[in-house]
Amino acid sequence: MKYWLFKSEPEAFSFQDLQSKGEAFWDGVRNYQARNYLRDLVHEGDQVLFYHSNANPSGIVGLAEVSKAGAPDPTQFDPKSKYFDPKADPKSPRWFGVTIKPTQLFRNFLILTDLKKDLNLSSMVLVQKGSRLSVQPVEEKDFQYILRLGSQH
Repeated sequence: MKYWLFKSEPEAFSFQDLQSKGEAFWDGVRNYQARNYLRDLVHEGDQVLFYHSNANPSGIVGLAEVSKAGAPDPTQFDPKSKYFDPKADPKSPRWFGVTIKPTQLFRNFLILTDLKKDLNLSSMVLVQKGSRLSVQPVEEKDFQYILRLGSQH
């Protein structure tokens, strides 16, 4: 099992939206490194920290699980989608996504500015300067620490 952090703008798709749907395909990723993670390395059963980005404040809101591994993102082929890619070919898809389901809304919303100050997380990709990738690997030690922070009274 691997651990990941997925970023989503809450106005576009929030953790509460995921809870309402029960399961959702993580589409619209248009960065090659993030695509490679989704296509090649994110697997069923992997754990996902759900992060609200471009929010006031931004931070980790909950936990999800990958329920289906990488598959071609259908939005790349849909001319009506904002994620349409005219260069994408159904015979050789460019963009991939995974399906996730919610498992836990954290008791504590973990604000990015606080996480950046926490020396226990100094090596976490999320807190590194210039880290903007929407799909990021998370080390197990950081994942377990985040779980404790999110669940504290």
